[in-house]
Amino acid sequence: MNKTPADTVLIVYESMFGGTRRIAEAIADGIRATHDVTVTPVTEAGPVADDVALLIVGGPTHAHSLSRAATRAEAVQWVLRDQLELELETRLGDPGIRDWLKKHEPRVARHVAFDTRADMPRIFTGSAAAVIDKRLTRLGSERLAEPMSFLVDRKSHLLPGEVERARGWGIRLAALLAPAAAR
Repeated sequence: MNKTPADTVLIVYESMFGGTRRIAEAIADGIRATHDVTVTPVTEAGPVADDVALLIVGGPTHAHSLSRAATRAEAVQWVLRDQLELELETRLGDPGIRDWLKKHEPRVARHVAFDTRADMPRIFTGSAAAVIDKRLTRLGSERLAEPMSFLVDRKSHLLPGEVERARGWGIRLAALLAPAAAR
């Protein structure tokens, strides 16, 4: 298949412990057969190019929403204090998705949002994806699919099957994007 600029997908993610990064990479794997995909950590993301057909943004759910400097610092201390078997992927002071959205205000035709959150009812955890979706919609972007949550256990490890579920979601997003690009 010949890919065109209309086939360009950008995934911007924030990850504290690697779970959200693994989900972003799996989504990209699902899309890659039909679209060019760039996966970028938020710490390296800048303004979004005009030729992006779909912007996918994801991050961990902290305190019912997007992370803030204080919740990222708290997560770092939590890992150090509780000696959890997690490796930090972010440093204190690194920007999160909230900061990136505010600074760059990406204006794209279509978007999708995802998050990682604890395996409990959403009413108790909140959803970073819902907040991302709302902000991108407010900037004039059309939602290609409903926001999606991928689940972690109480120690912030992805639940079994979540990476595969993310890959499948990527395949479905690619199928939805193909007709949208033809408009």
